[in-house]
Amino acid sequence: MNQPLPTRYGSYSGTATTERNRVLRNTFWLLALSMLPTVLGAWIGVQMNFSLLAGSPMLGFIAFFAIAFGFFYGIEKTKHSSIGVLLLLGFTFFMGLMLSRLLGHVLSFTNGTQLIMTAFGGTAIVFGTMASIATTSKRDFSGLGSWLFAGVIVILLAAVANIFLQMPALQIVISMVAVAIFSAYILFDVQRVVNGGETNYITATLAIYLDLYNVFANLLALLGIFGGERD
Repeated sequence: MNQPLPTRYGSYSGTATTERNRVLRNTFWLLALSMLPTVLGAWIGVQMNFSLLAGSPMLGFIAFFAIAFGFFYGIEKTKHSSIGVLLLLGFTFFMGLMLSRLLGHVLSFTNGTQLIMTAFGGTAIVFGTMASIATTSKRDFSGLGSWLFAGVIVILLAAVANIFLQMPALQIVISMVAVAIFSAYILFDVQRVVNGGETNYITATLAIYLDLYNVFANLLALLGIFGGERD
C-alpha cells in the first residue's frame, strides 16, 4: 500500500499487456494449427466426393448448423481445458469436409489449382492487413460488432432464400458482401484480443478461424464464377 500510485498502476498495466500478448500469441499458434485438420478434411472430402447438401439442400443446411452449434457449445463449455483444443480441431476438420464440395467444383476447371492458390493468397493478404491494423491502430473498432452481426444475419437469410431461388446474381452479391463483412470481422476479433475484450485463446481462435474460412470460401466462389476456365 505504500508504493507510489504510478508504480503500482504501471506494474498492473505491464501485467495486463503481457497477458494480452500471451493470449494473442497462443491464438495465432492455434489458428495456424487449426489449418492442418481443415486441409485434411478438405482432402478427404474431395476424395470421397462428400456433400452434406447433395440430397436436400435445406435439410443439409439445417444439419450443418446443428453440427456446427453442437461444436460451438462443446468448445465454449471446455474452453479452459485441452478438451476445448481437441474439439476446436475436430470442428476445423468438419469445416474442411464442408469446404470439399466447393473445392471439387473449382478443381473441375483447368485452372482450378491456380484459383485455389489465388484465394489462399488473397485471404492471407486480407488477414495480414486487418491484423496489422487491429494491433497498431489507436482507433476503437468495437462499435462495428452490432453492424457486422446484422450483416451476417442478412447473408444467412439471403443464402437460405437462394437455396430455393437459385439466382447466380444473388450468389455473387452474397459472396461479395460476405468477403467484406468477414474481412471487417477479422479486424474486430483481433482487436478484441489486443484490447483485452477476449481473454480466452480458444474462443478467440474459433472466432478468427470462422472469419478466415468465410473470406476464403467466398473469395474462392467468386474466383470460380469469374475466372474458371474449361477445356
